Amino acid sequence: MDPSSGDPASGSTGPPDRQTLRLLERQLASDPLVAVAEFEPDSHEPQLLRGTLDTERYPGSETAAQIDIRWFTTGDFSIHYREVRGTDQWECRWDRHPNTHNARVHFHEPPTGVEVSNLELSSLHPLDVYSTVFEAIDQRIETLWSDSSSE
Repeated sequence: MDPSSGDPASGSTGPPDRQTLRLLERQLASDPLVAVAEFEPDSHEPQLLRGTLDTERYPGSETAAQIDIRWFTTGDFSIHYREVRGTDQWECRWDRHPNTHNARVHFHEPPTGVEVSNLELSSLHPLDVYSTVFEAIDQRIETLWSDSSSE
């Protein structure tokens, strides 16, 4: 089978799942943490969904926070969260794709996203994955606030 077809056994994630990306865009657009939700390259041929987060929700000198979502017709996905404060970057990523380093569903640990651990999710439905990710982001923000008040 051609790797571009998205056959999971081939190691390909397949083409973007535009219907799921649009569903997640509606979710981002209604989330109070998200300032802007946009598709790349555009809404007619979305390949990536980017959410720019409202940095007013973060303590101190957050200069940027964003989430990049890729979802594929095979059910594979990559959700990359990144914060930038000055020259420091903190990031992590939730993934489901064929790979040789871990289980198909895995998590790239913060603060660099380099360390990888297997991940178990109770559901792979896009809205359930979204909820899991945003609960983790909310927890991260709470930790930042807690840390800033103890300084």
